[in-house]
Amino acid sequence: MSMSFDPFSQLDRIAQSVFDTSRQPRLMPVDLFREGDRYVLNADLPGVDPGSVDIDVDGHLLTIRAQRSAGNRENFRWLAQERPFGSYMRQFTIGDDVDAEAISASYDNGVLSVVIPIAERAKPRKIQVESAAENGRKAVAA
Repeated sequence: MSMSFDPFSQLDRIAQSVFDTSRQPRLMPVDLFREGDRYVLNADLPGVDPGSVDIDVDGHLLTIRAQRSAGNRENFRWLAQERPFGSYMRQFTIGDDVDAEAISASYDNGVLSVVIPIAERAKPRKIQVESAAENGRKAVAA
């Protein structure tokens, strides 16, 4: 097997060992979009045990945490180690327009999907406009 030398990855590996960045929570890439009456957040978490995923809402703060373990390998020697392990975390500010009680999540093929419904009070609604002539007729009829 041929491995090419990448000086930047070597510098990153040295910096990681010096500054011990492996203990810092890693960011997870996400897509966030609105679909009808809900927001959908998709986060890439390949290799993460679904049981380690923790999602909580505290006021206006939605926090996602996950853990990816290095695995238990004995009697081997690394030739390349580029897949990060450790803890992952992202936080999002949510507004008053969401129904925090109805948030749901699923994990499939390494992608965490969080569905955040929009609250009924925040959905657009039609307001009936009455004319003064109609109000006058109602008053006379009463």
